[in-house]
Amino acid sequence: GGGAAGPGPAGADTVSAAAQGGGSAVIDMENMDDTSGSSFEDMGEMHQRMKEEEEEEAEGEAGAGEEEDGEFLGMKGLRGQLGRQVADQMWQVGKRQASRAFSLYANIDILRPYFDVEPVQVRARLLESMIPVKMINFPQKIAGELYGPLMLVFTLVAILLHGMKTSDTIIREGTLMGTAIGTCFGYWLGVSSFMYFLAYLCNAQITMVQMLSLLGYGLFGHCITLFVTYNIHFHSLFYIFWLVVGGLSTLRMVAVLVSRTVGHTQRLILCGTLAALHMLFLLYLHFAYHKVVEG
Repeated sequence: GGGAAGPGPAGADTVSAAAQGGGSAVIDMENMDDTSGSSFEDMGEMHQRMKEEEEEEAEGEAGAGEEEDGEFLGMKGLRGQLGRQVADQMWQVGKRQASRAFSLYANIDILRPYFDVEPVQVRARLLESMIPVKMINFPQKIAGELYGPLMLVFTLVAILLHGMKTSDTIIREGTLMGTAIGTCFGYWLGVSSFMYFLAYLCNAQITMVQMLSLLGYGLFGHCITLFVTYNIHFHSLFYIFWLVVGGLSTLRMVAVLVSRTVGHTQRLILCGTLAALHMLFLLYLHFAYHKVVEG
């Protein structure tokens, strides 16, 4: 009993120490388990936070991409609207121009007063174009029609074409018909426009239609002179017709312009220019497009 009692307390102490040691070990294990559990939870939370941050970044990038796409689509839509507006405006402008041209063609009656003339009146005006007026103190009447002048220009084209064919005139550039039409109509329209501008500067009371009519009827003397001299090849005969017939038609136009112009200097400039152009044009038509074939 004594021997057992001896080690009893020591054994108890040992057991208690072991128990204390085991308890501390258990506490340590519990602490380790708690620490390890908290670390795993922290890692899980960190992983979850990182995952959420990645998702937020992905959502932000997707939102930015959608905004950029929206901006791109908005610019593209704006360009499409501008294109449609420009196309609509061009269509409307073309439509207005086409309707205006069609209305002008439909309202051809605007030109009817300039061609509404009787043949008797045209014949009388042709004869009057060769007779100079004597009274220049008051403005002389000018016919405001274009039928007679237009027919005289076409007649001059036919006579000029006949002269070029009979004299074997060679045109290097263009055709005989085109040359004749361009020469006659170019003179009629070009000189009429130039003289109208000069008359405006000299304060002459004349309109563009009246100038076209006056110069057109003045070509009647040219038609007579060229028709005779193209068929009868005498230069002396041409000069006689040039002075007499061409001079009479020129004097008629000069007298009419003098009656409608105020001022001696203005009359001299206007009438001298018209007389020089009209007489020189007749010389040009005779020597430029009429060649007598000999041999």
